[in-house]
Amino acid sequence: MRVVLDTNVVVSAFLVPLGKPAAILRLALRHDFDTCFDTAILAEYEEVLTRSKFVGRIYQADIQRFFEIMCDIGENIISTLSFVSMPDETDRKFYDVARTANAYLITGNKKHYPDEPFVVTPDQFLSNIMRQ
Repeated sequence: MRVVLDTNVVVSAFLVPLGKPAAILRLALRHDFDTCFDTAILAEYEEVLTRSKFVGRIYQADIQRFFEIMCDIGENIISTLSFVSMPDETDRKFYDVARTANAYLITGNKKHYPDEPFVVTPDQFLSNIMRQ
């Protein structure tokens, strides 16, 4: 199984270590499924995780380790550009990588994406998909 993690899931995982996004991140880092990304996704993760508002709440060493593991076990996907209408164009990279890789897109903001079966919340992913 392949997944793409929206930035809000990654940030939530760092901020709330006992939440569902953190459980998904732990599964990803254990390589229980294949995590897909592209360079634009990695760049957004880095930009958001290193914002000043997270200093002292998300530690640089944890961020560095996250990137090391992701780059080691994840799949760098060269996506095909979609032409569907997106409420926020900055989210297209996640949608396109998930669609190209035939992966689930796990997001806390489903309203930012087209209504597709592969776009799921952390709860949907853990409750339905991981149990299959």
